[in-house]
Amino acid sequence: MAKDGTNRGGRRARSGVKSGALADKIAAGKAATVLDLPVVELQGTDLGEAADLQGEDMPNPSDYLSARQRDGSPLGADEIFREIWQWLKERGCERLVNPRLLESYAQAFARFIQCEDAISTYGLLGKHPTTGGVITSPFVQMSQSFQKQANMLWYEIFDIVKQNCTASFTDNPQDDMMERLLRGRRK
Repeated sequence: MAKDGTNRGGRRARSGVKSGALADKIAAGKAATVLDLPVVELQGTDLGEAADLQGEDMPNPSDYLSARQRDGSPLGADEIFREIWQWLKERGCERLVNPRLLESYAQAFARFIQCEDAISTYGLLGKHPTTGGVITSPFVQMSQSFQKQANMLWYEIFDIVKQNCTASFTDNPQDDMMERLLRGRRK
């Protein structure tokens, strides 16, 4: 630590040898730690005329993920949220990923799709508001920004799955969403 109280030098964050997937470690016979969250058994008492409550497998996505856009169409991030949640549930990792992280990813990816649709509609070039000259469409910059944000969030989610999933898998739900994006352009 320097005299001014800041940390300098040392190892860079996220540097070094990346740890392997849990399924690969188990298959190779190496020592592996499976993150097992404790299950708390509660002792119940007779509640008499209590309400019969039903549990939920998936938390409801927040309302802003399905909010109506200015053109009247829904954002569609709630559908992405449900797909990713189902993908996590199939791998037994839904308890390990914070739903807010999933919501952030779903919104960023939905905005990326929205920007790509705008680029398809309005083109790659725009008109400067004051000079009237040709400029790059602002949707291109926004699309790149949302794609970068979505990818960073996806890497976080995928890393949690990779580190904690005991079954080997090859499919990736992000491939399905890209396929949907490419099919949507044909309309």
